[in-house]
Amino acid sequence: MISGVLNPNLNVLFMNLQFTIYKSIDLSLKQLVLIILLLFTGAGFAQSDTIRYDITLTGLSSTGKYAPFWLQNRQYGKTSTEPASGGLLVGVYKDFGDKKRIFDYGFKANGLIRTDRIHTDYYFQEYYAKARLFVFDFIAGAREEHLGNQDSTLSGGGLLFSHNARPMPKVTVGIERFTPVPFTRGYLEIKGALSHGWFTDNIYATGVLLHHKYVYLRAGGKLPVHLQYGVDHVAQWGGNVPGGGIQPTGWKDYVVVFMGGHGGTNANLGDQINALGNHIFSQSLRLDVDLLDFNLGAYWQNISEDGPIRFIGNTVKSMNAPDGLWGISLRNTHFPFVKGILYEYLNTTDQSGPFHDKDGIVYGGADGYFYNFIYESGWSYFSRTIGTPFITSPVYNANGSVQTTNNRVQVHHIGLEGDVCKYQYRLLTSFSRNYGFSGTPIGAMKPQTSILLDINRTFPKLANIEFGCALGADFGQMYGNSVGVQLSVRKRGDLIQF
Repeated sequence: MISGVLNPNLNVLFMNLQFTIYKSIDLSLKQLVLIILLLFTGAGFAQSDTIRYDITLTGLSSTGKYAPFWLQNRQYGKTSTEPASGGLLVGVYKDFGDKKRIFDYGFKANGLIRTDRIHTDYYFQEYYAKARLFVFDFIAGAREEHLGNQDSTLSGGGLLFSHNARPMPKVTVGIERFTPVPFTRGYLEIKGALSHGWFTDNIYATGVLLHHKYVYLRAGGKLPVHLQYGVDHVAQWGGNVPGGGIQPTGWKDYVVVFMGGHGGTNANLGDQINALGNHIFSQSLRLDVDLLDFNLGAYWQNISEDGPIRFIGNTVKSMNAPDGLWGISLRNTHFPFVKGILYEYLNTTDQSGPFHDKDGIVYGGADGYFYNFIYESGWSYFSRTIGTPFITSPVYNANGSVQTTNNRVQVHHIGLEGDVCKYQYRLLTSFSRNYGFSGTPIGAMKPQTSILLDINRTFPKLANIEFGCALGADFGQMYGNSVGVQLSVRKRGDLIQF
C-alpha cells in the first residue's frame, strides 16, 4: 500500500508485490488485459476449464424519497437510492476448478449500466485476475468479496465489511482459504492476506490509498466444534487532501502505516500526534457447533478507531466495549422450508464516551466511527459505507455532504431463508434506532423499520432462466416511509469449455 502514484511499469509492480507497490495505477481495461497476460503467460490452460457468462436485468419502482433500505443496501453499490431505477449487468468469468490442482487461475469482467431519473452510469463492476499456487492466492483488480465472520446471506452486514460499497481495485497476496497448519493434523487452520488498494472515487480527497491485512485462526479440525479468532486492520492514507495538501506516501511511510505508528515530520500535526492515516482495527470471534443435520453459529465483531487496542481476553477493559456486532444463526440440511435463521444485535452508541478532550484532559472518546478529520468522506467508497450499512452512507446526505452524519445506532436484525416448492426465499427485518453523529449532543432518536422479502426461482424449461421478485418496505423517521418492488431476470451458463 504505498504511494500516491503507482509506477505503470507492471514488471516493477509484480517484483515489489508484497510491500513496495507504491506509485499509482490507471486501471483501464487495456491494463487489466496486461495483468491477465502477465499472470498466465506460459502457464497454459488446465483440463476441464470452463468460461461462463452471467446476464442480469433488474428494474426497481417504489414510493417515498428513497428506495427501500434493503432493496439498495448491501448490493455492492449496484442499485441506486432513487425510488425508480434499472440496471443491466453483463459479464464473463472463470472460477478456480479442482481443489487438488497445484496451479489454478480465474478471472472476471462484468459491465454495469445503471440508470435512474437523474443520471445513467456505466462502468466495470468487477474486473480481476487471480491465481493460486499451492495454497497461496494472488489477485489483482476489483472483485466482490465476503470478508469477516458474519453470515453471508442473512446478516445485516459485517461491522468493517458489509457488501455495501462498490468493489475497490486492489492487489492481494495471501492464503484466502482456511488451510491446515503443518504438524497440527488439521486441528489448527489459518488464513490471511495483505492488500494494497486505491480509492478511485476521488469524491473528497484524490489518490487515497488503502491498506488492509488480516489473519484468522480456526481450531477444531474434524471435531464437531470449531472456534475461530480473527484480526483485521485497515487504513486510508496518502492522497491529495483539500486544505491539507499531498500526504506522505514513501516507503518509510508505508512501514509506519503497516505498524499503525505516528506520522513523521512530513505529516500533518494531527497524524504526528495520533497515527499516520485513518486506521480502523477490528477483532472477531466465531463458534460453530455441528450436531446431526444442524449447525449453530455464534459470532462477535468489535471496532477500534484509536488506541489503546485491547486484544481478545482483555477487550472488556476497552473504552468502547459496549460497541460491537453480536450474531447467532441456526442452519440445517434436512428441512428445506427453513434452511437458516439468524438474529443480530449491533450497537455503536458508546464510541469511548462523549468527549475526546475537555478542560485540558484527553479522554479519548467521541471516536466518530467511519469519519476522519483529514479524510472527511471516511470509511466509504463512492458515497456508500464500506462497513455496516446501518451507519448511514453519505449518499443519503441531501446537502451533498461527503461526511458520515449518523454513526450512533442500535439495531435488532432478523433473517430467515429457505426453499418452498423450488422457490427460494429470504426474509430480512431490521429495527434500528439512530442517534446521529458521535461527539455531538444527542438529539431526537430516529427509529426505522426495514423489511425485505426476496423470492427467486430457476425454470429449467425456460433455458434455466432465473426470475426474481424482491419486495421492500421502510417505516420510520430516518429514511422515511416507502414500499417498493424489484424485478430481475438472470441467465447464466457455459460460454466456452476446453
